[in-house]
Amino acid sequence: MKIKFLCFVSFILLSTSSLYSQRDRVEHLPNFDKPQLHFGYYLGINKKGFKVAYDLPDSYVEVEESLGFNIGVVVDYKLLENLNLRFEPGLSSNTKKLTFSNPVIPDNESDRVRDVSGTYMRLPLLLKYSSKRLDNMKAFVIGGVSYDFNFSSNQNNVNDNFNGEFRMKKNNFMYEVGVGVDIYLPYFKFSPSLRGIFAINNELVYDDAPSSPWTRPIDYFGTRGVFLNLTFE
Repeated sequence: MKIKFLCFVSFILLSTSSLYSQRDRVEHLPNFDKPQLHFGYYLGINKKGFKVAYDLPDSYVEVEESLGFNIGVVVDYKLLENLNLRFEPGLSSNTKKLTFSNPVIPDNESDRVRDVSGTYMRLPLLLKYSSKRLDNMKAFVIGGVSYDFNFSSNQNNVNDNFNGEFRMKKNNFMYEVGVGVDIYLPYFKFSPSLRGIFAINNELVYDDAPSSPWTRPIDYFGTRGVFLNLTFE
C-alpha cells in the first residue's frame, strides 16, 4: 500500500482522537456497554491491491491500485467486560489495473493490461478487545477471519486471458487485523478504525492452456488491502 495513503488515514484517526479527548469531559452514554447485544453500521474507504508470488522468472505483474468503498452493518455480542464478538457483513468494491510483463505476451495494451473490478460480499467474524474507558474514549484492537464472495470473479467465464478475460475465484477467505478508537458522543458511539485485509487462499483462476504466459508464472495471487471504517453504534 502506498505510504501517502497510510499517512492520510493515520492522520484522520489521530486527529479525531485528539479532538474528542480535549473536549467536554461530561460522560456520554454511561450505560452503552452494559447490554449483551447491540447493533450498528459502518461505511468507509479502502485501497486494495494484490500480493503476487511467482513460480517462473522473467515475469512480473504491476498492480495499479485505486480507492474503493465499504458499507455494512454490525452485530456486536459482549463476551467479557472488554471482549466482544462482532459480525460485520457488508459490501466492498474496488478496481485494480494489472500490467503483465512477460517476453511471450505481445507488446500491446490489449494483451498486457487487464482492468480487474472487484465487488465482494464480506462476512467477517471478529474479536474486539478494548481498553478501559477513559472519559468518552477507549482504544481497541480487532481481528478475525472473513468469507468473501466475489461477484465480479469471472470464474465461470469460458473465455480466459487469450480472449482478454482475467478470472478470479468466487469463494475466498480473508483474515483481518486492525486498531481503532471508540468515541462516545451524546447520542451514539463513533468508532474510526484502520484495518489490514489479507487473502488466505489463491484467488487466481488459471487459464485453460497450461503454458499461458499470463497465469502460468504465478504461484499465488491474493488480495491485500487497507480499510478505513467509520462505525456508528
